Amino acid sequence: MKTYAIRLKRGADLLQSIEEFCIKNKIKAGVVLSGVGCVTKARVRDASGVTIVEIDEHMEIVSLMGTVSEKRCHLHVSFSKEDLSVIGGHLVAGCIINTTCELVIVELADCVYDVEFDEETGYNELVVKCL
Repeated sequence: MKTYAIRLKRGADLLQSIEEFCIKNKIKAGVVLSGVGCVTKARVRDASGVTIVEIDEHMEIVSLMGTVSEKRCHLHVSFSKEDLSVIGGHLVAGCIINTTCELVIVELADCVYDVEFDEETGYNELVVKCL
């Protein structure tokens, strides 16, 4: 396994930055081990797979997890608002970092993620290939 520790700075798009990092580093299969920081704006998709909620307020990233690779990133995120209520869902582009986001990404040895369309779900789904 290989571990990466990176910091995203103010103005970065959380999802796009992770996708670009995976492409640049040719990550075939990995996981987000830890992700903390804060955003000025969040965008998450709910469990219906359709509705995207946009929240324009300062919030803390209290959880970020999922699978990442140069082919596909599937991440779920939770944010804490000023009143300490929490909102979360499927991370979509448009979550903008406020001051910082500290990420730890682990690249898995001997695994490759691929993507195949699944007629049952209607989505491009993860396929794990272990070497």
